Amino acid sequence: MTVQTRYRQGLAAPLLAAACASAQAIHVPAVDAGMGEQVIAIPAKIAGADITLQTTIFKPPGDGPFPVLFMNHGKDGGDAHQQARARYPVISREFVKRGYAVVIPMRMGFAGSGGSYVNSHCQARENGEDQAASLYSAMAYVMKQPWADQQHVILAGQSHGGLTAIAAGSHNISGVRGVINFAGGVNSRSHCDWQAALVSAFKAYGAVGTTPTIWFYGANDTHFGPRLAADMYAAYTGAGGKAQLVAYGPFKRDAHGMSSSPDGVAIWLPETMRFLQSVGMPTEIKYKIKD
Repeated sequence: MTVQTRYRQGLAAPLLAAACASAQAIHVPAVDAGMGEQVIAIPAKIAGADITLQTTIFKPPGDGPFPVLFMNHGKDGGDAHQQARARYPVISREFVKRGYAVVIPMRMGFAGSGGSYVNSHCQARENGEDQAASLYSAMAYVMKQPWADQQHVILAGQSHGGLTAIAAGSHNISGVRGVINFAGGVNSRSHCDWQAALVSAFKAYGAVGTTPTIWFYGANDTHFGPRLAADMYAAYTGAGGKAQLVAYGPFKRDAHGMSSSPDGVAIWLPETMRFLQSVGMPTEIKYKIKD
Protein backbone atom coordinates (compact mmCIF):
# COMPACT_ATOMS: atom_id res chain seq x y z
CA MET A 1 0.00 0.00 0.00
CA THR A 2 2.33 2.70 -1.24
CA VAL A 3 1.71 6.09 -2.77
CA GLN A 4 3.27 6.15 -6.22
CA THR A 5 4.54 9.50 -7.44
CA ARG A 6 7.22 8.01 -9.65
CA TYR A 7 5.32 8.57 -12.88
CA ARG A 8 7.22 10.70 -15.35
CA GLN A 9 6.69 10.92 -19.08
CA GLY A 10 10.18 9.55 -19.58
CA LEU A 11 9.32 6.40 -17.60
CA ALA A 12 5.80 5.56 -18.69
CA ALA A 13 6.20 6.27 -22.40
CA PRO A 14 9.05 3.74 -22.94
CA LEU A 15 7.11 1.13 -20.99
CA LEU A 16 4.11 1.63 -23.24
CA ALA A 17 6.25 1.71 -26.39
CA ALA A 18 7.95 -1.53 -25.39
CA ALA A 19 4.62 -3.21 -24.81
CA CYS A 20 3.36 -2.06 -28.20
CA ALA A 21 6.52 -3.17 -29.97
CA SER A 22 6.29 -6.58 -28.35
CA ALA A 23 2.66 -6.91 -29.42
CA GLN A 24 3.46 -5.95 -33.01
CA ALA A 25 6.01 -8.74 -33.22
CA ILE A 26 3.30 -11.35 -32.62
CA HIS A 27 0.56 -12.10 -35.12
CA VAL A 28 -2.79 -11.46 -33.49
CA PRO A 29 -6.24 -11.56 -35.08
CA ALA A 30 -7.95 -8.28 -35.90
CA VAL A 31 -11.09 -6.88 -34.28
CA ASP A 32 -13.30 -4.42 -36.12
CA ALA A 33 -13.05 -0.81 -34.92
CA GLY A 34 -16.58 -1.19 -33.54
CA MET A 35 -15.28 -3.91 -31.23
CA GLY A 36 -18.55 -5.80 -31.48
CA GLU A 37 -20.44 -2.95 -29.84
CA GLN A 38 -23.94 -3.78 -28.63
CA VAL A 39 -26.46 -1.66 -26.75
CA ILE A 40 -28.93 -3.65 -24.71
CA ALA A 41 -31.58 -3.01 -22.03
CA ILE A 42 -30.87 -4.98 -18.86
CA PRO A 43 -33.90 -5.60 -16.63
CA ALA A 44 -33.45 -4.44 -13.06
CA LYS A 45 -35.47 -3.98 -9.88
CA ILE A 46 -34.02 -1.13 -7.86
CA ALA A 47 -35.64 0.44 -4.80
CA GLY A 48 -38.85 -1.41 -5.64
CA ALA A 49 -39.03 -0.10 -9.21
CA ASP A 50 -38.89 -2.32 -12.29
CA ILE A 51 -36.69 -0.55 -14.84
CA THR A 52 -34.18 -1.30 -17.58
CA LEU A 53 -30.55 -0.19 -17.69
CA GLN A 54 -29.17 1.01 -21.02
CA THR A 55 -25.91 -0.91 -21.31
CA THR A 56 -23.08 -0.86 -23.82
CA ILE A 57 -21.08 -4.05 -24.38
CA PHE A 58 -17.84 -4.45 -26.32
CA LYS A 59 -16.57 -7.98 -26.93
CA PRO A 60 -13.84 -9.70 -28.92
CA PRO A 61 -14.98 -12.15 -31.61
CA GLY A 62 -15.89 -15.67 -30.53
CA ASP A 63 -17.88 -17.32 -27.80
CA GLY A 64 -15.58 -16.71 -24.84
CA PRO A 65 -15.71 -17.02 -21.96
CA PHE A 66 -14.02 -13.62 -21.66
CA PRO A 67 -12.77 -11.87 -18.54
CA VAL A 68 -15.09 -8.95 -17.88
CA LEU A 69 -14.45 -5.29 -17.13
CA PHE A 70 -17.44 -3.40 -15.72
CA MET A 71 -16.75 0.28 -16.42
CA ASN A 72 -18.82 2.82 -14.47
CA HIS A 73 -19.52 6.33 -15.74
CA GLY A 74 -19.39 9.72 -14.07
CA LYS A 75 -22.11 12.37 -13.85
CA ASP A 76 -22.37 15.48 -15.97
CA GLY A 77 -24.06 18.59 -14.66
CA GLY A 78 -27.81 18.94 -15.13
CA ASP A 79 -30.49 16.32 -15.80
CA ALA A 80 -28.96 12.84 -15.68
CA HIS A 81 -31.39 11.64 -18.36
CA GLN A 82 -29.87 14.17 -20.78
CA GLN A 83 -26.42 12.66 -20.31
CA ALA A 84 -25.05 10.81 -23.33
CA ARG A 85 -24.59 7.04 -23.25
CA ALA A 86 -21.09 6.31 -21.97
CA ARG A 87 -18.76 4.31 -24.24
CA TYR A 88 -15.22 4.95 -22.93
CA PRO A 89 -13.65 4.06 -26.30
CA VAL A 90 -10.05 4.59 -25.14
CA ILE A 91 -10.32 2.27 -22.13
CA SER A 92 -12.58 -0.20 -23.95
CA ARG A 93 -10.11 -0.51 -26.81
CA GLU A 94 -7.20 -1.43 -24.53
CA PHE A 95 -9.21 -4.09 -22.72
CA VAL A 96 -10.82 -5.64 -25.82
CA LYS A 97 -7.34 -5.92 -27.33
CA ARG A 98 -6.46 -8.07 -24.34
CA GLY A 99 -9.46 -10.34 -24.74
CA TYR A 100 -11.85 -8.69 -22.26
CA ALA A 101 -15.54 -8.04 -22.62
CA VAL A 102 -16.25 -4.48 -21.51
CA VAL A 103 -19.66 -3.72 -19.99
CA ILE A 104 -20.74 -0.11 -19.41
CA PRO A 105 -24.15 0.15 -17.69
CA MET A 106 -25.89 3.50 -17.47
CA ARG A 107 -27.11 3.63 -13.91
CA MET A 108 -30.67 4.32 -12.79
CA GLY A 109 -31.84 7.71 -14.05
CA PHE A 110 -29.00 8.21 -16.53
CA ALA A 111 -29.31 8.49 -20.33
CA GLY A 112 -31.65 5.74 -21.59
CA SER A 113 -31.97 3.92 -18.26
CA GLY A 114 -35.24 4.03 -16.35
CA GLY A 115 -35.96 5.59 -13.00
CA SER A 116 -34.53 8.77 -11.50
CA TYR A 117 -31.03 9.64 -10.35
CA VAL A 118 -30.77 9.44 -6.58
CA ASN A 119 -28.91 12.41 -5.12
CA SER A 120 -27.89 11.58 -1.57
CA HIS A 121 -26.64 15.15 -1.13
CA CYS A 122 -23.80 15.10 1.38
CA GLN A 123 -24.15 11.42 2.26
CA ALA A 124 -21.27 10.22 0.08
CA ARG A 125 -21.23 6.68 1.44
CA GLU A 126 -24.94 6.23 0.82
CA ASN A 127 -24.56 7.81 -2.61
CA GLY A 128 -21.94 5.24 -3.59
CA GLU A 129 -24.12 2.39 -2.34
CA ASP A 130 -27.16 3.76 -4.19
CA GLN A 131 -25.18 3.90 -7.43
CA ALA A 132 -23.77 0.41 -6.88
CA ALA A 133 -27.31 -1.01 -6.93
CA SER A 134 -27.43 -0.46 -10.69
CA LEU A 135 -24.03 -2.08 -11.12
CA TYR A 136 -25.17 -5.17 -9.17
CA SER A 137 -28.16 -5.57 -11.49
CA ALA A 138 -25.94 -5.35 -14.55
CA MET A 139 -23.50 -7.85 -13.06
CA ALA A 140 -26.27 -10.30 -12.18
CA TYR A 141 -27.42 -10.29 -15.79
CA VAL A 142 -24.02 -10.33 -17.49
CA MET A 143 -22.49 -13.03 -15.33
CA LYS A 144 -25.24 -15.45 -16.42
CA GLN A 145 -24.16 -15.07 -20.05
CA PRO A 146 -22.08 -17.94 -21.47
CA TRP A 147 -19.48 -15.50 -22.83
CA ALA A 148 -18.66 -14.10 -19.36
CA ASP A 149 -15.91 -15.59 -17.19
CA GLN A 150 -17.40 -15.43 -13.70
CA GLN A 151 -14.04 -15.86 -11.98
CA HIS A 152 -12.14 -13.08 -13.74
CA VAL A 153 -13.90 -9.77 -13.21
CA ILE A 154 -12.63 -6.23 -12.76
CA LEU A 155 -14.69 -3.25 -11.60
CA ALA A 156 -13.62 0.20 -12.75
CA GLY A 157 -15.06 3.67 -12.84
CA GLN A 158 -14.33 7.32 -13.49
CA SER A 159 -15.40 10.15 -11.15
CA HIS A 160 -18.84 9.24 -9.77
CA GLY A 161 -18.30 5.83 -11.35
CA GLY A 162 -15.05 5.46 -9.42
CA LEU A 163 -16.97 5.93 -6.18
CA THR A 164 -19.50 3.39 -7.46
CA ALA A 165 -16.76 0.84 -8.19
CA ILE A 166 -15.10 1.30 -4.79
CA ALA A 167 -18.46 0.99 -3.03
CA ALA A 168 -19.29 -2.23 -4.89
CA GLY A 169 -15.79 -3.61 -4.42
CA SER A 170 -16.09 -3.21 -0.67
CA HIS A 171 -18.65 -6.02 -0.71
CA ASN A 172 -15.97 -8.51 -1.77
CA ILE A 173 -18.01 -10.03 -4.61
CA SER A 174 -17.00 -13.51 -5.71
CA GLY A 175 -14.97 -13.44 -8.92
CA VAL A 176 -14.07 -9.75 -8.65
CA ARG A 177 -10.27 -9.67 -8.63
CA GLY A 178 -9.70 -5.92 -8.39
CA VAL A 179 -11.04 -2.38 -8.68
CA ILE A 180 -9.67 0.48 -10.79
CA ASN A 181 -10.55 3.95 -9.52
CA PHE A 182 -10.07 6.79 -12.01
CA ALA A 183 -10.47 10.03 -10.03
CA GLY A 184 -13.38 8.64 -8.04
CA GLY A 185 -15.67 10.71 -5.87
CA VAL A 186 -18.82 12.81 -5.82
CA ASN A 187 -19.31 16.53 -5.22
CA SER A 188 -22.92 17.03 -4.26
CA ARG A 189 -22.53 20.84 -4.53
CA SER A 190 -24.58 21.09 -1.37
CA HIS A 191 -23.88 23.57 1.40
CA CYS A 192 -22.04 21.01 3.48
CA ASP A 193 -18.56 19.63 4.03
CA TRP A 194 -18.69 17.26 1.05
CA GLN A 195 -14.94 16.65 1.17
CA ALA A 196 -15.12 15.33 4.73
CA ALA A 197 -18.10 13.21 3.68
CA LEU A 198 -16.02 11.66 0.92
CA VAL A 199 -13.13 10.89 3.27
CA SER A 200 -15.59 9.30 5.70
CA ALA A 201 -17.13 7.23 2.90
CA PHE A 202 -13.77 5.86 1.77
CA LYS A 203 -12.88 5.05 5.38
CA ALA A 204 -16.10 3.05 5.70
CA TYR A 205 -15.45 1.20 2.43
CA GLY A 206 -11.87 0.41 3.42
CA ALA A 207 -12.98 -1.01 6.76
CA VAL A 208 -14.90 -3.83 5.10
CA GLY A 209 -13.35 -4.26 1.65
CA THR A 210 -10.59 -6.78 1.01
CA THR A 211 -10.51 -6.54 -2.81
CA PRO A 212 -7.27 -4.95 -4.12
CA THR A 213 -7.67 -1.52 -5.69
CA ILE A 214 -5.60 0.92 -7.74
CA TRP A 215 -6.34 4.65 -7.79
CA PHE A 216 -5.39 7.35 -10.32
CA TYR A 217 -5.55 11.02 -9.28
CA GLY A 218 -3.85 13.95 -11.02
CA ALA A 219 -2.35 17.10 -9.53
CA ASN A 220 -4.66 19.45 -11.46
CA ASP A 221 -7.93 17.55 -11.04
CA THR A 222 -10.56 20.28 -10.71
CA HIS A 223 -12.92 18.06 -8.71
CA PHE A 224 -10.74 15.99 -6.41
CA GLY A 225 -7.33 17.53 -5.93
CA PRO A 226 -4.18 15.87 -4.59
CA ARG A 227 -4.76 16.75 -0.94
CA LEU A 228 -8.29 15.31 -0.97
CA ALA A 229 -7.06 12.22 -2.87
CA ALA A 230 -4.33 11.69 -0.28
CA ASP A 231 -6.84 12.08 2.57
CA MET A 232 -9.24 9.56 0.98
CA TYR A 233 -6.37 7.15 0.41
CA ALA A 234 -5.12 7.50 4.00
CA ALA A 235 -8.63 6.93 5.35
CA TYR A 236 -9.19 3.90 3.12
CA THR A 237 -5.89 2.18 3.81
CA GLY A 238 -5.87 3.24 7.46
CA ALA A 239 -9.14 1.38 7.90
CA GLY A 240 -7.62 -1.74 6.34
CA GLY A 241 -8.41 -1.33 2.64
CA LYS A 242 -5.95 -2.53 0.01
CA ALA A 243 -5.01 0.31 -2.31
CA GLN A 244 -2.24 1.63 -4.51
CA LEU A 245 -2.37 5.35 -5.27
CA VAL A 246 -0.83 6.58 -8.50
CA ALA A 247 -0.43 10.33 -8.05
CA TYR A 248 0.74 11.19 -11.53
CA GLY A 249 1.01 14.96 -11.52
CA PRO A 250 -0.67 17.45 -13.88
CA PHE A 251 -2.42 16.40 -17.09
CA LYS A 252 -3.44 18.95 -19.71
CA ARG A 253 -5.96 21.50 -18.40
CA ASP A 254 -7.77 19.10 -16.07
CA ALA A 255 -6.57 15.69 -14.93
CA HIS A 256 -10.14 14.67 -14.12
CA GLY A 257 -10.62 13.48 -17.70
CA MET A 258 -7.22 11.78 -18.06
CA SER A 259 -8.58 8.25 -18.45
CA SER A 260 -10.77 9.23 -21.41
CA SER A 261 -7.96 10.87 -23.35
CA PRO A 262 -5.75 8.94 -25.80
CA ASP A 263 -2.81 10.83 -24.26
CA GLY A 264 -3.68 9.41 -20.86
CA VAL A 265 -2.98 5.82 -21.91
CA ALA A 266 0.74 6.30 -21.24
CA ILE A 267 -0.14 7.16 -17.64
CA TRP A 268 -2.67 4.55 -16.63
CA LEU A 269 -1.94 1.55 -18.85
CA PRO A 270 1.51 0.46 -17.56
CA GLU A 271 0.44 0.70 -13.92
CA THR A 272 -2.86 -1.01 -14.67
CA MET A 273 -1.14 -3.90 -16.44
CA ARG A 274 1.08 -4.47 -13.41
CA PHE A 275 -1.96 -4.33 -11.16
CA LEU A 276 -3.90 -6.80 -13.32
CA GLN A 277 -0.98 -9.22 -13.30
CA SER A 278 -0.80 -8.98 -9.50
CA VAL A 279 -4.45 -10.04 -9.14
CA GLY A 280 -4.30 -12.88 -11.67
CA MET A 281 -5.93 -11.14 -14.64
CA PRO A 282 -4.71 -11.41 -18.26
CA THR A 283 -2.63 -8.60 -19.78
CA GLU A 284 -1.31 -10.08 -23.03
CA ILE A 285 -2.54 -8.49 -26.27
CA LYS A 286 -4.65 -11.03 -28.15
CA TYR A 287 -6.25 -8.88 -30.85
CA LYS A 288 -5.43 -5.81 -32.85
CA ILE A 289 -8.11 -3.24 -33.52
CA LYS A 290 -8.80 -2.30 -37.13
CA ASP A 291 -8.85 1.43 -37.85
